[in-house]
Amino acid sequence: MLLNKVAPALFITIMNKMKVDIWSDVVCPFCYIGKRQFEIALDQFEHKDKVEVTWHSFQLDPNTPKPSVGSTYDMLASKYGLTLEKAKEMSHGVVDMAALVGLHYDMDKTRPSNTFDAHRLIHLSAKTGLADKAEERFFSAYFTEGQDIADDNTLRKLSTEIGLNATEVDAVLATDEFADAVRIDQYKAQQMGIKGVPFFVVNEQYGISGAQGGQVILKALQGIWAEQNPAPATDGESCEVDGEC
Repeated sequence: MLLNKVAPALFITIMNKMKVDIWSDVVCPFCYIGKRQFEIALDQFEHKDKVEVTWHSFQLDPNTPKPSVGSTYDMLASKYGLTLEKAKEMSHGVVDMAALVGLHYDMDKTRPSNTFDAHRLIHLSAKTGLADKAEERFFSAYFTEGQDIADDNTLRKLSTEIGLNATEVDAVLATDEFADAVRIDQYKAQQMGIKGVPFFVVNEQYGISGAQGGQVILKALQGIWAEQNPAPATDGESCEVDGEC
């Protein structure tokens, strides 16, 4: 199912805003596609100015070595017992899917990257409202440009490009700052039963799993808004408590 409640609602509250929490990993091909599909839906959503988006960390493979080793094709071939040719063929579908939403994936350049430090910098960027820009820049750097987003120098360059303070970036990379924030996000995902990304949680109640089409996401947002913001009842004929009708 597209929509499923991820937390019980004790009562329906009239909402004047919509909160969307997104769990994502910046080396997940469907997460970048899902981000773009969500943006397409949001552009058409009548109440988009009332939507508040929060990005959360998720690592598909926390054990990916640093520095990066081999190519994405090597990783797929090893993981699924395939030849390199078959591994390349596996990537064709996701490349075509990305193109449908205007994204260019160059999978020949990508290589497995540990994303823990990238996620820590996304948490830093959230402090100044730049989390979405950080997600976008890391995605494009990885899938389009083939950059190693586990490398400190690369992360420093990408982070300052979007407006983060170089001194603050260096301080994060030199310490374990925001490590707990990343782990808390991952723990919350486990508690909610999130096993794959992208995963969208709307108003802490409804889950949308995977890279759904823009129109599917739009209908979901509209449906949730309508449920939690019902149209006011109109006055009609009625009988009052004193018996007058």
